[in-house]
Amino acid sequence: MRNNKNIQPRKTLNSIQPYSPGKPIWEVQKELGLERVIKLASNENPLGPSPKAVAAIQASLSELNRYPDADTTAMKQSISAAYGVTPQQVIATNGADELITLVSEAFLEQGDEIIVPSPSFSEYDFGAHIMGASVVPVPFAENFQFDVEAIIAAVTEKTKIIYICTPNNPTGTVISKTDIEKLLNAVSDVLVVIDGAYSHFADAPEYTNGIEFVNAGHPVLVLQTFSKIYGIAGIRVGFGIAPEAIIQSILKVKEPFNVNALAQAAAVAAISDQEHVRASQEANKAGREQLYAAFTDLGLNYIESMANFVLVQIGAEGEEVYKALMANGVIVRYGKTWGLPDYIRVTVGTPEENEFFIKVLTGLLAKQV
Repeated sequence: MRNNKNIQPRKTLNSIQPYSPGKPIWEVQKELGLERVIKLASNENPLGPSPKAVAAIQASLSELNRYPDADTTAMKQSISAAYGVTPQQVIATNGADELITLVSEAFLEQGDEIIVPSPSFSEYDFGAHIMGASVVPVPFAENFQFDVEAIIAAVTEKTKIIYICTPNNPTGTVISKTDIEKLLNAVSDVLVVIDGAYSHFADAPEYTNGIEFVNAGHPVLVLQTFSKIYGIAGIRVGFGIAPEAIIQSILKVKEPFNVNALAQAAAVAAISDQEHVRASQEANKAGREQLYAAFTDLGLNYIESMANFVLVQIGAEGEEVYKALMANGVIVRYGKTWGLPDYIRVTVGTPEENEFFIKVLTGLLAKQV
């Protein structure tokens, strides 16, 4: 056998931890021998995909011998019309995750820094580490509120990107329009990425998805996805909106056929499906209230969420409860991933799924008394 000791990966890979998604339903069923398993771990839309998106996919199947449109023309036109920007300000990607990687490749070099309110989505760190850049975490204030003054204070001459996930994953909290204005007025020569993956669920009076700052000419990139409100996470499609110069820089590192033909067709259809969007928003709001009421009855602290999940504090037995929930057919996300070992994050499911989770959780906590 040949000796491959001289085949060494880049040193920056020592800083990278692969993304750890929630276990799929089939895997838990197989491992634990369970018939009924519900997944409340990945913030998926419990109503399913946009019906218009499904129909568009079915209508496109006969053309799979053709390469997809490398310029994603129809998709960019649909997005630009929906958000009041030009197609030149839009970039379509293979999920929002790819866009984070492309932004890193386009703007980061070794020795640069990114600022990330912490805890937040781990892919920001991943993209930075790939390029040999450093991550500067800025802790949230009390109750996981954004600390804009601390974010501003963390900026140095090495800062190239500031990531603001709003509503934030995993906390569900948002940054106000006033604080974003304060941040943009305080920094220069720094790209501010506003990740609005969960923006359609937010209804706080001071919430903004960031598009207004793009239109005002600020160095802002708004990141969006079709995985959440539109319910088409399985085909991986997302997009970004930014000033044209920023988009042109990112296009230089993008693969030519990064968004497949079915994803493009589905996205064009889904973005027009306002009936599905409204139904998803209403179901999510009712589901959040269902979870809030249960957590209150159980005496558990939780964070009021503007997203489609709720972060709830279980206590010192957090890991045991997480494992016991899975053993009883409920998959949630354990907070240790974000340095929150006494929390779990629960996706808002259907009323029946929420009730099943509440019943199982109530039984587990009763055994601890």
